[in-house]
Order: sequence, then structure tokens, then C-alpha cells
Amino acid sequence: MAKRELTIIHEKLAYTIEEAAELLSLSRTQLYRLIEVEELPTVKVGKARRITFAQLESFVRKLEQENGFVRL
Repeated sequence: MAKRELTIIHEKLAYTIEEAAELLSLSRTQLYRLIEVEELPTVKVGKARRITFAQLESFVRKLEQENGFVRL
């Protein structure tokens, strides 16, 4: 079987909490908890809080490592 590679195309550099929650298939409450315990970093733009694509990607890669996920 041929190796398949997933390519993620993102349109934005930073996402709202709601958008990031949707991308991660989490509720807003779950996402806010991750932010509160500093599991998921954010950036502030004025009074608005955003999560960059790089932060989301880093968070998911960390979860993969913690759960023994191996990239082929």
C-alpha cells in the first residue's frame, strides 16, 4: 500500500477561540481550560485572544508524542 500524506491547507495565521475549538473538534469550554492550564498558548491582539496556526500545530504534535503516535 502506498504511503499517504495529509496536507493541511490553512487560510489564516491566527484563529479565534471559537475557530480553534472547531478545528480541534473541542468545545469552547474545553479549549479555555487548556489555555487556563497553559497547555495551549495564545497571543493577544489588543483585548482579543488568538491562537496561531503554529501554536495549534505544535499542540497537536505534542499530543501525538505523548500518546505514542508515530509518523510514517
